[in-house]
Amino acid sequence: MNTTITHDNRFTQRRVQLRIPKHFHQEPVISQLVSDYRITVNITAAILGANANGDGWFDLELRGTNAQIETALQYINDLGLEVWRETDQDGW
Repeated sequence: MNTTITHDNRFTQRRVQLRIPKHFHQEPVISQLVSDYRITVNITAAILGANANGDGWFDLELRGTNAQIETALQYINDLGLEVWRETDQDGW
């Protein structure tokens, strides 16, 4: 009998603050988190320049399993997006 407990399927929530450079404006970065990584994304704050001419700064709550969120964060990292704060919010 295998008694190993995995936490990859436990639901969690993580708050991430990131910058999306203006050259990504035509890329559906946040939408991809939902469709490709099957997590729930709540945008709790955002700063965009007038007519979206500058970089975007987003405060996101990511909800899903630990594995889903880790994979989504790897996608963000692979794109080279700047994450300036990340906080675990377990317990839901």
